[in-house]
Amino acid sequence: MEDFIIIGENIHTTRSVKLDGIRIKEIDGKKVLTYRKKGDDFSTLDIPGHFMETQPYKQGQVKHFMIAIWQGINGDSDKGIDYIKWEIERQTNFGAKFLDINVDEYSYKLDDQITAMKWLVNVVKEFSEIPVSIDSSNPEIIKSGLKEYDNHMRPLVNSLSLERIDLIDTIVKFNAQAVVSAASESSMPDSSDERLENLEQLIDVCFKKGLISEDIYVDPLIFPISVSSAYGKDALDAIKEIKNRWENINITGGMSNVSFGLPKRRLINDVFISLAIENGANSGIINPIESKIERILSIDKTTEAYDLTKSMLEGNDEFCVSYLKAFREKRI
Repeated sequence: MEDFIIIGENIHTTRSVKLDGIRIKEIDGKKVLTYRKKGDDFSTLDIPGHFMETQPYKQGQVKHFMIAIWQGINGDSDKGIDYIKWEIERQTNFGAKFLDINVDEYSYKLDDQITAMKWLVNVVKEFSEIPVSIDSSNPEIIKSGLKEYDNHMRPLVNSLSLERIDLIDTIVKFNAQAVVSAASESSMPDSSDERLENLEQLIDVCFKKGLISEDIYVDPLIFPISVSSAYGKDALDAIKEIKNRWENINITGGMSNVSFGLPKRRLINDVFISLAIENGANSGIINPIESKIERILSIDKTTEAYDLTKSMLEGNDEFCVSYLKAFREKRI
């Protein structure tokens, strides 16, 4: 599927690398983030002292995009910009069609979040050849990002839901496209049927406000199968029914959510994305550097690993017992 639309998910302040991982080096007694590695050469980004006092850092996690944005606004601006520019290049080179950006964890203060969003939007405007996807749980942050982007290219908003249906007016005002979530006004859906009921209401509003099918990217909501064996099947069933009901609507979603808490996540993600495409998905909110679409489209469906993973994702392996047994026995 050459027209699979990748919404590159990686430029988020939630993202972290391991403090003891390959991305962190100690230079002159100071730990730094490394990037743009070519052979023995690499660029570095300093970790501000106050980040070392945070709970994630003490637990061995370095929130690298949060650091890059902080440096861009408060510290070494050129380095902060270069770090974001590097990720823009990587996401684009691996086939992303949108850059999903999220600053919600940058601060608990709305003013700081808005400042971070505006700064990040301007970096994307300057260096990206593809449009932005503005992602936030707060409509005010989304609105500030759209205003700053000023329709530089036609943007995407992630996401619209029944809980914040008024956001549709902002989306229309700024001529944006929309990721439309299957959540209800107050909770996450329990089944594929509930997803469809929520979407019926929301998509009807979108159409009435002037969005056309091609403007809408439906997110059926994908949950970890480590929590419930039914979650993979629920999402796949919803994807199939969405495709049947709204033929020209785009179907996307945070595909890697399905594998949280399980070993061999890349295998699970690859098989799930392959199944999602078979059921009608034509888009994914993914990190294309890890989930390479060319590899996924040519996945070998004759292996035991594929069969075990597919069975688990389709709800036929309660508590993932067979999959985990095969992993322990090194059969996958």
